[in-house]
Amino acid sequence: MARSQKLPTLSIIIPTLNEAIHLPLLLADLNAWPYGFELTIVDGGSNDLTIAIAQIQGLDVIKSPKKNRGHQLKIGALNAREDWLLFLHADSRLDSRWVNSLCTIIQNKTSKDFAWYFDFKIKKNNIEFRFLEIAVALRSHFLQRPYGDQGLLIHKDLYYNSGGFSSLKIMEDIDFITRITKTTKVKRIRENIYTDDIKWSNSNIIERAIKNARLRRKWRQGYDIENISKEYNS
Repeated sequence: MARSQKLPTLSIIIPTLNEAIHLPLLLADLNAWPYGFELTIVDGGSNDLTIAIAQIQGLDVIKSPKKNRGHQLKIGALNAREDWLLFLHADSRLDSRWVNSLCTIIQNKTSKDFAWYFDFKIKKNNIEFRFLEIAVALRSHFLQRPYGDQGLLIHKDLYYNSGGFSSLKIMEDIDFITRITKTTKVKRIRENIYTDDIKWSNSNIIERAIKNARLRRKWRQGYDIENISKEYNS
């Protein structure tokens, strides 16, 4: 998908796997971008209508040889033609103000020295989710560890200088952010990104947080990524 204006230039990359329910909603949000952009779907082997939905919208669809989000993100970046890269999960939604904020960032020459993330939000009215949002905000700011469901806006130069995404089934976001923050900072876009509440509603938030922390520790200690992935999805 492309529009005529040259600046700012943006490539949006969305890895998918059976996201037919979520993808149309995110595409509607992204259609608000008024400048030239390319939007690429990198599919990991969907057997629902994900690819058909993307093709009906006239989007570029790349079929990944691996059902592996890190590899899908890597392929998307390798095929991106624009100066800025925006990585988003397919189950995300954006506030209407995201356009102005990204325009401001992209047109500022110093912005390309940093990576940028959205503020994690869940729309469902639940007090536990509010505490989760606060915890994510504190982690992202003080520990410099936003995760993949917060999106990532990064200039192509910084992307490649930081080594880009690795072909990891899981922990691909932490792996990349860790390398980015060795040389620079990640900063808030100061706009919300809403993630699907189902994956949080179907589990105890505290138990899930403890489990995720344990898996991250295993990953740092060098445990097999396949086993970590299986445990995460169990």
